[in-house]
Amino acid sequence: MQAELQELLVEQLKDAYSAEKQALRCMQRTVTKATSPKLKDAIEAHIEETMGQIERVEEALGTLEAKPGRKVCLAMRGLVEEAVEEMGDHKKGPVLDLVIVAGMQRIEHYEIAAYGTSAALAKALGSSKAAKLLETTLAEEKAADGKLTEVTQAEVMPSALAEGKDQRSAMRR
Repeated sequence: MQAELQELLVEQLKDAYSAEKQALRCMQRTVTKATSPKLKDAIEAHIEETMGQIERVEEALGTLEAKPGRKVCLAMRGLVEEAVEEMGDHKKGPVLDLVIVAGMQRIEHYEIAAYGTSAALAKALGSSKAAKLLETTLAEEKAADGKLTEVTQAEVMPSALAEGKDQRSAMRR
């Protein structure tokens, strides 16, 4: 049973590695579409964090004597495809910023779930170094999600609502 659980952890980490690489590419494309300065800053900061997270997953895999391999995270592929498709439905501005946040938060929530499970499994298997690495990434993912919520409430949502109000006023004239 121990070997099967360790194999499961390795597969989960390979999946997380693929997910992070896909999320990174998505964020690199998305940051150019955002108009909110705070949203751009949050995305750019998370791009930097994600590069470190990729390295941490590689390190965690190394502690388990494994490598990332060629596994493709199908869930992240779907989340990224959906986010990109939804972004294509809106022109640059506050509403697109909301769409960006929605897509990014779906991605963050997936990553939070993945790292929470993997960290707990690594800890249960006695792989304390891997667990610590994964817990660090889990904390960063939760913080990124929180930052997106904060930016949305402080800047993106008020801008989108103001734009909607301006459009309704213009239509009445």
